[in-house]
This record gives sequence, structure tokens and C-alpha cells, in this order.
Amino acid sequence: MKIIFALGNPGLEYAATRHNIAWQCADLIAIQAKIDFKLKSKFSAEIADISKSGETILLAKPTTFYNLAGQSLRSLMDFYKISNQDILVIQDDLSLEFGKIRIRQSGSPAGNNGIKSINAHIGESYTRLRIGTLNDSYKQSNNANFVLGRFSKEEQDVLDKNILPQAAKLVDDFINNQIEPTSISIKN
Repeated sequence: MKIIFALGNPGLEYAATRHNIAWQCADLIAIQAKIDFKLKSKFSAEIADISKSGETILLAKPTTFYNLAGQSLRSLMDFYKISNQDILVIQDDLSLEFGKIRIRQSGSPAGNNGIKSINAHIGESYTRLRIGTLNDSYKQSNNANFVLGRFSKEEQDVLDKNILPQAAKLVDDFINNQIEPTSISIKN
């Protein structure tokens, strides 16, 4: 069993924000697998189960709000007895340019409060899929306003056509135990 844990915030006001890029990725994976999310309040998350090659994959979107996501992941791990090696956290990354995706086996939070929460609850040793959100408009904004801002139409088109499908493929590689640390630049 594995957990694919997508950082984000619940509520329509956050749905298309940079901070919810991981939820957009999780939604694409659910659509591809023809499954629906169901609210599981005991885990403070929306959960969708995927069966792949006889293995159960939990696709999770925490409802705790971004900065408290570690609580939700810890409860899932404890209930299902899942170790860190079977965890993939999908996150937005303000330190990566829009169009870059990076996958790493462990690491520091680099200022990301959702990752800080996860690290506080499970440690730093788990796989992270980081999707870059940094663009030129960041220079005119502070961190909170930027990550809670929406993508431009052009950016959303690139996300939908290129970035999210590539991220979903990397999630599939993780599920199939074929993942290696990598950095991908996607042409706009």
C-alpha cells in the first residue's frame, strides 16, 4: 500500500490557486483512474482508492488546511501502518520556476509550511514531487499573496496540457517503484 498525498487547501476559494497545484494533479489522477474522492473525517482528508497491480494506492487531499497537513498524513500512516518509503507528497514549490518539476527522496522544507508540518509529524525521509510555481509576478507580491493567487489563463493551459500530465506520470512511476530523483523542465 502507498499514499499519494497532495498538499492544498479545502474550499472553492482556493481551488485554482498556486498553493493547490498538487490538488489539481490529484484530481487529474482520479479522473484518469475513473475514481471519486470521498471525505474521510477521521483522517481529515478526502480519499480516493486506486487498485494497481494488486496494490492499493490511497490518493489523499488533506482538509486540515495546508500548514497543518502533517496531522492528516500521520493519521493515515498510523491507521494503515504505512512507512515513509511508501509516501509520495505532491507540493507546489515557490523556489522552482513555473514549468519545472523536481522529485527528491528527502529534504528540508525550504520555507514551505505544509512540508514543515509533515516533517514535524513523520520526519524528512519520504519522496516529494515538487511542482514549480515561481514566475515574474512574484516580484510584485509577498509569499502568501502569491501562493494564494491564481494562475493566468496561459499558465493554466500549460498546466493542463503539459505540467500536470507529466507530474501524473511521475506519480505512476512512483507507484510502480520506477522513480528516481530527477528534475524536469517543461517547455511553455
